[in-house]
Amino acid sequence: METAPNPRNSQWRKSSYSGNTGGECIEVAPSCPTGAVPVRDSKNPSGPVITVGANAWQTFVDSLR
Repeated sequence: METAPNPRNSQWRKSSYSGNTGGECIEVAPSCPTGAVPVRDSKNPSGPVITVGANAWQTFVDSLR
């Protein structure tokens, strides 16, 4: 049986627009090999992780531009 990789072990990043003030930021782990994008609150890295489909995430990011 194969299990999905734990997203907590992923390389996380946040937007370069976030700055260093610790504001309201999210972090993503775009290199997760599952075809989905894990998302978490940067202020609570040990908290819950939401996984969004890669296509849905791309649509979201494109709508922000």
